[in-house]
Amino acid sequence: MYLSRRIPALSDAGLLLGRLVLGVVFVAHGWQKFHKYGHANVTKMFDGMGIPLPGLAATYATWVELAGGILLIVGVLTPLVGLLLFGDMAGALWFAHADHGFFSEKGGYEYVLVLGILSLLVALAGPGRLSLDALLDGGLRRGGALDRERRAVNV
Repeated sequence: MYLSRRIPALSDAGLLLGRLVLGVVFVAHGWQKFHKYGHANVTKMFDGMGIPLPGLAATYATWVELAGGILLIVGVLTPLVGLLLFGDMAGALWFAHADHGFFSEKGGYEYVLVLGILSLLVALAGPGRLSLDALLDGGLRRGGALDRERRAVNV
């Protein structure tokens, strides 16, 4: 039996830690696109990679990473944000990294694969009880997400 079944708070702590780390990484990359490179340069870079609609893709990548990272950190709209970030990383894998092999040291897809799958994991697993999503859903009071989780485990 998993230790997290005996101590449910461990799953919540793991999801919180995962969201925090993943969120910080995405905020850093989104901020880099927004502040360091700027929209015009990101668009030019995306165009050079053959990404369709490079201006729109640059806007999407920048804001999904920046705002999505922040939302992951606080745990708001987590399933939606996880899916949007997964899509962002799927595009990065396909258009920028797939032709460079596996290892990221040579421009490969290793890193974006990990970020994408972790984003999907967060989307599917949810944010845990230590999130604003859980608080807004009533997870900290009777009848909310916490109570539903307990009933599901006891079924």
